[in-house]
Amino acid sequence: MTVLSTNPPPNAQAGAVLCVDDEPSILSALRRLFRARGLQVKVAESGQAALTLMESETFDLVISDMRMPEMDGVVFLEQVRQRWPDTMRLLLTGYADISSIMGAINRGEIYRYIAKPWDDNDIILIVQAALQQRAMAIEQRRLQALVQQQNDALKAFNASLELKVEERTAELKQANASLNNANERLKNNFITSIKVFTSLIELRNSKLAGHSRRVADLARRLAQRMDLNSRQIQETFVAGLLHEIGKVGFDDILMDTPIVMMNTRQLEGYRKHPTRAAQMLMPLDELKGAADTIGSHLERFDGAGYPQQLVGQHIPVGARILSVACDYDSLQIGLLGQCQLPVAEALAVIVRGSGRRYDPVVVQALVALLGEPVATSGISQADKLVELSLGAAELHAGMVLSRDFITPSGLLMLTAGHVFDDAVIRKIISFEKSIGTRLKADVWRDNPGTLP
Repeated sequence: MTVLSTNPPPNAQAGAVLCVDDEPSILSALRRLFRARGLQVKVAESGQAALTLMESETFDLVISDMRMPEMDGVVFLEQVRQRWPDTMRLLLTGYADISSIMGAINRGEIYRYIAKPWDDNDIILIVQAALQQRAMAIEQRRLQALVQQQNDALKAFNASLELKVEERTAELKQANASLNNANERLKNNFITSIKVFTSLIELRNSKLAGHSRRVADLARRLAQRMDLNSRQIQETFVAGLLHEIGKVGFDDILMDTPIVMMNTRQLEGYRKHPTRAAQMLMPLDELKGAADTIGSHLERFDGAGYPQQLVGQHIPVGARILSVACDYDSLQIGLLGQCQLPVAEALAVIVRGSGRRYDPVVVQALVALLGEPVATSGISQADKLVELSLGAAELHAGMVLSRDFITPSGLLMLTAGHVFDDAVIRKIISFEKSIGTRLKADVWRDNPGTLP
């Protein structure tokens, strides 16, 4: 069969589409439709001709008719899937043939099928969605490669430490294993991208290092304790990771100013950041729940919040949880007040705001959650735990991290729950010397009377 082609308009910025159909009139209609939208279009009158063309050119999307002589759409799309798996696949059919459609879905793994006659607006939307999904998949792989490159650089740095006697220490193996497991879980979602966005904000202010991760973790634990469903728990966690992205446009002065020190103009700008974040995330359907949560997390339970003055249960439950988790951490790192508050004082501020600023149910969940003993080796469930912030020289073997151990630059070194031993402590002291900065580790102690 003859292979027909068209050239895109000058400077067209769009994907490359291959249309396959044995009816020239159909190909002509598709060609006109897609060219008008700036797409690069090529057409073929048979499956074999299309395969031959694909061997020499790259296409982002293939649209194939179902009923064609010699090679039908199922067989053709199956070969495309096997040989060019990154190419998106659409099925065009004028037959109500469920078995054929199922064959295309199962064997060709098509993105969508389109019935003849089609609606021009519908088919354009479907094609644009398919191209966008392919672009996001490619971008996700790029980000994963970037993360891997950064991990490799970290390994090389660790190898240069003066006291490193093994290729990897037990704690770095644990960190790498956690990262590998996280990457595996993130293959089909946007978490990799989310962490990149979060890091961009945290680089603006040293106080923010690790803030979003701590807030996200606490928000998830609160949501679990309140028996939210798995979707709500995941949305609340993602909202915790992304709740600061609306601050991306803040100037350095506003970024570094505690809320209680802001003037009226600064407060007006600050209160807009949840709405800005929600607007940034709204185009992503997968993040709509998280966007709604972020957009309402400055609302107050008594209706005096921002931006809509919502009251009580009218505030999304994820936003009520995020408000408590965010303020609890912000009080401890000095984002809300002029000074950093100890854990107990930060909790007391949250409790005093119950029923006014915060949902009493969420506050009760926080109090109960913080009162639970941590189930880790070396810690008795019956003992009352005390959280301390200690320098490297004050650490002792057997102490357990209560929070992720993060460097001033935002680098995650050890995860919460890690049990210190003498070798790890020596490495932390050596690392302090190499960077010229004193580090603090938040730990649980089961016997506060024996503090160093």
